[in-house]
Amino acid sequence: MSFSSLALSSKILSAIEKKGYTKPSPIQAQAIPAVLSGKDVMAAAQTGTGKTAGFTLPILQRLIKGQKAKANHARVLVLTPTRELAAQVGESVATYGEELPLTSAVVFGGVKINPQMMRLRQGADVLVATPGRLLDLYNHNAIKFSQIEVFVLDEADRMLDMGFIRDIKKIIALLPKQRQNLLFSATFSPDIRALAKGLVNNPVEISVSPENTTAKTVQQIVIPTDKKKKAKLVSYLIKENDWQQVLIFTRTKHGANKLTRDLESQGINAAAIHGNKSQGARTKALANFKSGEVRVLVATDIAARGLDIDQLPQVVNFELPNVPEDYVHRIGRTGRAGAQGHAISLVCADEHKELQDIEYVIQQHITRKVEPGFEAVNELPPSRAIRPLKAKKPKKIKQQKSEHKDGQRSAENAKGHKTPSKNNKHIDKNKLENSSAKSRRKKPLSANKSINKPANNPAKKQVKKAVDPYSASR
Repeated sequence: MSFSSLALSSKILSAIEKKGYTKPSPIQAQAIPAVLSGKDVMAAAQTGTGKTAGFTLPILQRLIKGQKAKANHARVLVLTPTRELAAQVGESVATYGEELPLTSAVVFGGVKINPQMMRLRQGADVLVATPGRLLDLYNHNAIKFSQIEVFVLDEADRMLDMGFIRDIKKIIALLPKQRQNLLFSATFSPDIRALAKGLVNNPVEISVSPENTTAKTVQQIVIPTDKKKKAKLVSYLIKENDWQQVLIFTRTKHGANKLTRDLESQGINAAAIHGNKSQGARTKALANFKSGEVRVLVATDIAARGLDIDQLPQVVNFELPNVPEDYVHRIGRTGRAGAQGHAISLVCADEHKELQDIEYVIQQHITRKVEPGFEAVNELPPSRAIRPLKAKKPKKIKQQKSEHKDGQRSAENAKGHKTPSKNNKHIDKNKLENSSAKSRRKKPLSANKSINKPANNPAKKQVKKAVDPYSASR
């Protein structure tokens, strides 16, 4: 099958050819006709299989016809969990639609909101957004949803993991009822199906690979070593193998910064990307890494999805992730679009449980290789037999925190005030007056108090002063 057989316009086909693609991936071959048909779609495929093009190409084809977006309106809304993924989707829309008379915009948190508000005044045929910033813009009357024709929820499983469920439901409630809904995810977990019940109507379901499987094009290796030897080992591997482009994952922001400094001290150009970095710093680090100016990009799991780098040859897990499913998305940054890739994990004895959990999730043992000179003093225990996967139950929806994990906050949560129950200064005046009135009604009359005596009688005040021996000192 070729792209020309998928009923796409010549201008879109020309843009695809410029990107060097000739045949659609399995997810694209099934998703493109389904989206073009106008039906709701639920699609699941492993990372790196071309899901983004699977919905951007048919959406652009559909938008060729129809009325242009009005000021402060959009015709297509794409929601993504992270800024990096939003930027990637926006770049994909711009690339494939460069010859089309369509406009697009990307909005996310971490940057000033005013330029985004100014941009939306012109309207956008395709709007790519993160949930928190989109709600902020809506509350500022910068975006209206009455013209939305297609709603896309990208990386839906990651959305749920990051606690966006409440913001998503708020946004869905604001959209027109007559629209096409597209849900794209790495998995069809019970949580995703529970979310889909209130989103899609009689959807076309597409699943091209089992849940949490890794791409066959990625060679996976575990190197057992001690925790203290990891920094020197990764520096040795980069120099010994002459790696020119390496993506390294750490668990923490502090760990990413420290490893970056260690690599720089060894003469290796490196940059860190994580949630504490400003959006400008994150964008610059990623651009320099793609251009080859930076040899090593050290990232936390915020970059496990959304980084689309052509022909990225190496991914290194400096530390294994706490969540085993994140391993699949980490190594999915390499071996994309059929290219060969390598994923190396540096594992110490303390990470044995994490390794077992990963092998259970991917249902395979990862090959181990000992690097001479970096042998582990604390030996990594052997892997156990892999048990069959059990069906997962849907998670209970937890109350969303005021700030999202990627630093975005919706307008309702961004006011900076605590609720009355958490802040003693926030007291309902009506409740205070009512409680005072009740206490006055219950207070018995004293023996020497006359019912008809006015409340502000000076004599009464004098008696009180005489009774209270500490009034002067107070």
